[in-house]
Amino acid sequence: MAGVELYEMRGEDYAEVHALWRSCEGIGLSDSDSREAIGAYLARNIGMSAVARQPDRRLVGAVMCGDDGRRGYLHHLAVSPDARGGGIGALLLARCFERLGARGIAKCNVFLFGENEAGREFWLHAGWKPRPDLGILQKLVRRSARPRVTPSPAPARSRSTRRAE
Repeated sequence: MAGVELYEMRGEDYAEVHALWRSCEGIGLSDSDSREAIGAYLARNIGMSAVARQPDRRLVGAVMCGDDGRRGYLHHLAVSPDARGGGIGALLLARCFERLGARGIAKCNVFLFGENEAGREFWLHAGWKPRPDLGILQKLVRRSARPRVTPSPAPARSRSTRRAE
């Protein structure tokens, strides 16, 4: 789409991005998509996620991108329904792959709802391959307000250790 610019997704984009996700079929939102959770994701994956804006600054696309050091992961790729078909999704993907490649990540995964046929067609058209040999299992992890960390005891100093003076 002519004139669309990509920018790093930032915390201040949250309200607009969340509204875009809500307007797009096939994107499932949960507590994991709260402002705090998305902010934490962005902080762990600095510079990886992106938004697409028209010259008037209207948000027309977004994607969350990150990695675990071995594989890349994309979440919630969305293009405004009235802006689809102009290559915005492809631009967002190209940016993600550039960033992942710069980190040495060779493969990327995406999660897709089984009934999301439009999404499946998009990903297949973009060259993604299904992995029928893989499935996803999930279990909820109990969250606490503060992580429970038990400090390790300080290592005992050897009497023969000298300090630099």
